[in-house]
Amino acid sequence: MAHQPRVHPNAAPAVNLEMGDHAHGGVYPPLPVHSQSVNQQQFGLGGGGGGGGGPNTWVGNDANTLLVVATLITTLTYQLGTSIPGGYWQQDTTAASRDGKQQVTYHAGDPIMRDLHRPRYLVFMGASWVGFASSMVMTLSLLVRMPVDSRHVRWSFVVAYSSLVLTFVVSQPRTHLSLDLLIWAAVLVFLWIIVSLHPDRRARAIQVLCCGARDN
Repeated sequence: MAHQPRVHPNAAPAVNLEMGDHAHGGVYPPLPVHSQSVNQQQFGLGGGGGGGGGPNTWVGNDANTLLVVATLITTLTYQLGTSIPGGYWQQDTTAASRDGKQQVTYHAGDPIMRDLHRPRYLVFMGASWVGFASSMVMTLSLLVRMPVDSRHVRWSFVVAYSSLVLTFVVSQPRTHLSLDLLIWAAVLVFLWIIVSLHPDRRARAIQVLCCGARDN
């Protein structure tokens, strides 16, 4: 007969940790996965705009940081709209018109850019107003707790930021206006790719845009 070890009568019963003793509570609950799901939502894993399997880096931005960016863009576009390049006429000035057929009087306080470069002036003012309105939409969207990955936030940021580029290139008088508009359109598309697509699709789209003509 095998020798049985002596067990104290008040000792707790042994629990088989490897097999899991249901009678004595050996089955333990699974570890919580809340922190993992929070990280997945923060970095855009398993959902969010743009589609794709990789993380969307735009989702990782903090809403408060984007709110500061939107406020800065609003301030810049406001200053651009009130400080027109070229300045203003200091006094009433009479000069020949651009066609040279008649005399034109430019009144004090009027923008020089409006009188001498009207198409460029109209594009400049339109860009500053669009940038101002888009930054306001972005600010309000963040204040009402819209998701960072929502199209309201992303699209308003892209339009407002690209409008700053347009106002800069239009303020340069020696560039052609059509070239300025092409630069703005390229920046608009580039920013939309950056903030909307996942890294794998983003790299593929940039490769198609930059190297498609070379492959052909």
